[in-house]
Amino acid sequence: MTTFEDRERAFEAKFARDEEMSFRITARRNRLVGTWAAGLMGLTPEETDAYAKAVVQADFEEAGDEDVVRKLLGDLVSANVEIDEGRVRSALHDASVEARRQLMGIEE
Repeated sequence: MTTFEDRERAFEAKFARDEEMSFRITARRNRLVGTWAAGLMGLTPEETDAYAKAVVQADFEEAGDEDVVRKLLGDLVSANVEIDEGRVRSALHDASVEARRQLMGIEE
């Protein structure tokens, strides 16, 4: 085996690990923001768990975050929560930071 082949395999393995971590961070972020939204809507613990899972599932509708933002904003407005898209996006960002911290084991 050549050095080039070793490096190529190492890069492929790193890429696979990075992609898996990115997926896990996004799923955790969606769960966290779903829990946040459920709190605003006054859902029970059981409803909160189901709603957080629904937010995770909503992310599979299309690439990017627009499907999650659309779901959260629509559900919050339907529940008569005063909110705007900027606040939802801010919560999504905060949840992303927290998800990365949790999964990477970063202490504050």
